[in-house]
Amino acid sequence: MEGLDFWRLCEELNIVQAAMLVVGEDPTCAEYVEGWDVDTRPKGYEAAKTAICGGLKNFIQHEKEYRQLEDEMDHLRVQYKNSPDLLSENDNYLVGLYRRSIAGNLVPKPDLDFNGNLIGWLEGTIDLYSSTINVESLRRWLALKGFTTGFFFPEPVTTLDFLDPLNARYAPKLAAAVKAWQEVTDPGRKSPKQALDKWLREHAAEYGLTNDEGKPIETAIEECSKVANWNQMGGAPKTPT
Repeated sequence: MEGLDFWRLCEELNIVQAAMLVVGEDPTCAEYVEGWDVDTRPKGYEAAKTAICGGLKNFIQHEKEYRQLEDEMDHLRVQYKNSPDLLSENDNYLVGLYRRSIAGNLVPKPDLDFNGNLIGWLEGTIDLYSSTINVESLRRWLALKGFTTGFFFPEPVTTLDFLDPLNARYAPKLAAAVKAWQEVTDPGRKSPKQALDKWLREHAAEYGLTNDEGKPIETAIEECSKVANWNQMGGAPKTPT
């Protein structure tokens, strides 16, 4: 095992570390990279860094707009006892924004006085070393961008058309059923149906199987688990004697 492999243990990275790994460089020296002349930095680093910053900004914007929409719906429920399905109306926009996002925490650069004391934060800036991103979200974002090789994809990735969210004929319920079947290989003491239901509820939001309150839609869960269930006889697996 090489030194670079140990970076696979990280669930979060700062932006510089992530950009270095995207271009196949060891981020051990990440703290010095921004001090180098641009033409001496690793090939592709500037582009990767800029793109990752953009994905993180999209995530912050998505979270902000989603919360604002939920607050607006709550207000309408109180005022009119009912509200239009604003989440559905804005679904395409929010889903599109989310797919272009990288989950994480954006931290602006500090504003210091002449003595080096913190007096605030510089609006519109990003502290590349303090801001963090979620590795799984970065991997998903890279795959959607068509980058499925390199550090974040140690083994070849084959994406079937019906599992690709960018495919024009992408069907979320079909993708959810197939993914559940792939992931639930050992239901343990549960029946396959129960284990599939559990997995689908936990990942409902990823496949649009939630209502406007973010709760799993039980009819959709039921439909997907029926398709994925390989034990049509029902019941939990028998304990070996």
